Amino acid sequence: MAKQILVTGGTGFIGSHTVVELQQAGFDVVIVDSLINSKEETVDNIEKITKIRPKFECFDLADREKVHAFFKKYTSIEAIIHFAALKAVGESVHKPLEYYRNNLNALMNLLECMKEYNVKNFVFSSSCTVYGQPDKLPVTETTPRKPAESPYGNTKAVAEDIMRDFTVANADADMKCLALRYFNPIGAHPSALIGESPVGVPNNLVPYITQTAAGIREQLSIFGDDYNTPDGTPIRDYINVVDLAKAHVVAINRLIEKKNKANYEFFNIGTGNGYSVMELVKAFEASTGVKLNYKVVGRRAGDIEKIWADTTYANNELGWKAETPIGETLLSAWNWEKRVRGIK
Repeated sequence: MAKQILVTGGTGFIGSHTVVELQQAGFDVVIVDSLINSKEETVDNIEKITKIRPKFECFDLADREKVHAFFKKYTSIEAIIHFAALKAVGESVHKPLEYYRNNLNALMNLLECMKEYNVKNFVFSSSCTVYGQPDKLPVTETTPRKPAESPYGNTKAVAEDIMRDFTVANADADMKCLALRYFNPIGAHPSALIGESPVGVPNNLVPYITQTAAGIREQLSIFGDDYNTPDGTPIRDYINVVDLAKAHVVAINRLIEKKNKANYEFFNIGTGNGYSVMELVKAFEASTGVKLNYKVVGRRAGDIEKIWADTTYANNELGWKAETPIGETLLSAWNWEKRVRGIK
C-alpha cells in the first residue's frame, strides 16, 4: 500500500511540483492549503500531469482545532512536508506580526499533532535567508546563521530552532525533522500545467519578469544597482523548481527508510552558482527571444547583497543534484506564463 504524505501548501509553487514528484514516486498525497496565495485549479492540473488526483483539504494551519481534526480524519499519514507559509520578504518587513503569527503557529500545530498522532517524519521548507548576509561565500551547512534581514527570514530561523528542540525533547519517540535550506526556486513544470502564479503583484523576480514579458506589468523594477557585485545588482542562487521538488522526495525517503544520521538534519539545496539580477534578465532575453522593459530603482528593504550555496554536502549525503540549466529553467517559466495568458 502506498505511503501517505501530507503536503502543506501543496497548491503553491514549490508544493505543487513536489506533489507531482511524490505521486510519480508512488506516494499517496494529501494536500492542505488555505488558498490565500494559490488556486484550487492547481489540483486539477496536478491530476492532468500524473493521472492521479491528490486528496485536498482547505483550511488555515494556524487554526489548532482544524489541524487536530485533520489528523483525526487522516490516520495513515507517514510523513509531513511543510511548505505553507507567508513568504514575501518585503511584505514581512511591513507586517511582522502577521508573519510570526501565521508561520510559527502553523509549524507548532503540526509538530504537536505529529507527536499526538505518532507521525515520525517531518520535512521543512527552510531558506538560505537563515544565513543573512554571509561573511564568506559560498555558504556551507557549517556557515554560521546570522540575524535575519527580514521577519520572514527570522521565522525560518526560529522554525529551525523549534524543530531542533522538538526532536531533542522527543528523541525517545524517534521523531525526525529535516530542514531543506533552499535558495531561489524558479521555473515551471515542463508540461506548463503548473508554475509560479502568485495572487496579485508578484514579490519574486521571475514571475515579475514573465508578467512584464507578457504585458501584464508595464515595467520590471530592479531594486538597486549599487551593490558590491560585478554589475551592481544582487546575486542569488537560482534553482529549477522540479530539481528542488525531487530533493523533497529524496528527503522523505531518507527519513522513512531511517537513513538519517541525526533526528534533526539540514541541507543546502541550490545549484552552487550565483547569478545577478541583471544576468538573469539577460539570460531570460537570450533563452526566450523576448526583450524586457526594465528600470533600476532604489534598494528594497530586507534584501541581502549576494548569496549562493556550496551543495557538496547535499550532493554527497542525499545523492541529489540540481541539473537543469538556467536558460532551460527560464524558458519553462515563460512557457508557463504563455499558457496561463493564452499567448501563442
